[in-house]
Amino acid sequence: MTLARPGPRSDLPLTSPPPEPRTSLQLDPQLWPCVCVLGEETCLLPSLGWAPSFTTHLCHRLLSDRIPQSVRILGSLVAILLVFLITAILVKIMLINSFGAILQGSLFGLAGLLPASYTAPIMSGQGLAGFFASVAMICAIASGSELSESAFGYFITACGVIILTIICYLGLPRLEFYRYYRQLKLEGPGEQETKLDLISKGEESKAGQEETRFSAPSSQPAKESHSVRAILKSILVPAFSVCFVFTITIGIFPAVTAEVESTIAGTSAWKAYFIPVSCFLTFNVFDWLGRSLTAITMWPGKDSYWLPSLVLARLAFVPLLLLCNVQPRRNLPVVFEHDSWFIIFMAAFAFSNGYLASLCMCFGPKKVKPAEAETAGAIMAFFLSLGLALGAVFSFLFRAIV
Repeated sequence: MTLARPGPRSDLPLTSPPPEPRTSLQLDPQLWPCVCVLGEETCLLPSLGWAPSFTTHLCHRLLSDRIPQSVRILGSLVAILLVFLITAILVKIMLINSFGAILQGSLFGLAGLLPASYTAPIMSGQGLAGFFASVAMICAIASGSELSESAFGYFITACGVIILTIICYLGLPRLEFYRYYRQLKLEGPGEQETKLDLISKGEESKAGQEETRFSAPSSQPAKESHSVRAILKSILVPAFSVCFVFTITIGIFPAVTAEVESTIAGTSAWKAYFIPVSCFLTFNVFDWLGRSLTAITMWPGKDSYWLPSLVLARLAFVPLLLLCNVQPRRNLPVVFEHDSWFIIFMAAFAFSNGYLASLCMCFGPKKVKPAEAETAGAIMAFFLSLGLALGAVFSFLFRAIV
């Protein structure tokens, strides 16, 4: 393949036009570098981006006399700037949040296959991640490092954690414990009792031969269809409870709590550390403690009326935190002025969030059959995300009330 670029012939005057290419198309001189001669055939390989460029050039030629030059130049520059900003900010946020939502829903669906006590570590891990982020923020302030250096450290740490998570997930199917509970979705109860015995004796390789002898007549078909509506009806109380928990939490934290100012700091260093410590660190520590407590006790039970009652009782934190020293404020007075009030309210607010949210996420998949647990876990994750979205909307209202 040779590239041919027509040029002026030596026997023609300099003012004469170049010879026509060996095609029936009349090409603009700017397209000559993209003409490829393949033997006797000529192929035009324009970039896909030339189609809108050609159309825009045509419109520009037709409308250039009607639109001032300054409008065309400044308008084009501003449009390109906006596209770059949207690409750099919104696309990144949308992609991370989208894949994060898929990951969260899948993880809770996976945890739904396991006993309820195994959902608590997932919730506890989320709280622990927030604790590490708060500590990193305080360390960055104390070290006085540049913003770019701190951001680089954050991203490197996140990449390392993600790689470690991928390695752990790839090793998960090797665990006999996981393989057993994974089969609960595919096989009936009688088959699972036999499977558990075989695994415990190290005879999993003979499972296919033994299942026909030990399978109970009460086993269910492997491909039984499950109605999402029926599952949602079974887990309606914990689903709406976890949604309400996070609606209240995100509605107040951090949109309102991050605006609280210290009344005792003055010009001391506590003024710079007040929000990182009193707001973010306090919240993440007690939220993690509340989530971790579900690994020890799960009171009240999954069918108790105390659970939705305690969830509704968290509404009391809204006026308590709004009446702290949130600045600036226009409507409400400051009732709880001292810093200690704010720290106490934040600790109770965070602890109740972690404990009640973990209870709801643990109880949801356990209110349905084992084969439906994965779907129930994914539905619970959806309502958790719905609570986050509603909380973000209500945060504007709560901040305006102050």
